[in-house]
Order: sequence, then structure tokens, then C-alpha cells
Amino acid sequence: MSNLDESIGKILLELQRDDPDTFKKLMRKAQEEHPELFEEGIDAENKEIDEYNLKIDEYNKKVDEL
Repeated sequence: MSNLDESIGKILLELQRDDPDTFKKLMRKAQEEHPELFEEGIDAENKEIDEYNLKIDEYNKKVDEL
């Protein structure tokens, strides 16, 4: 099962990088259906990641405007 977990983890990382909106939707659904899998500390990490992604989006918009 460890190989399966590792493969799923890699797929999720690629999805987060390539399609962050779909990744967010998928993670929200997983959290709603299986809240026991999510620890409180992860919410803080996700908030930091979301804030970082917003900064990147803002930067990319500024670059596109140039």
C-alpha cells in the first residue's frame, strides 16, 4: 500500500501545480467526506499555501499587464 500512497501523493502534487483550482475542489470534497483524515495543523498549512498562491496570481497578473 505504500507504493499506492506514494503514487497518489505524486499525482496530487502534480495536480496542485498544474491545476490548483481543481486541486482545491478535490481537497474540499475529500475533507467533507472524510474529515478524520485531516488534522488541524493541515488547515493552517493550506491557508499559507492559499495565501502564497494568491501572491503568485497577483504577480502573474502584473507581469501580464506589462
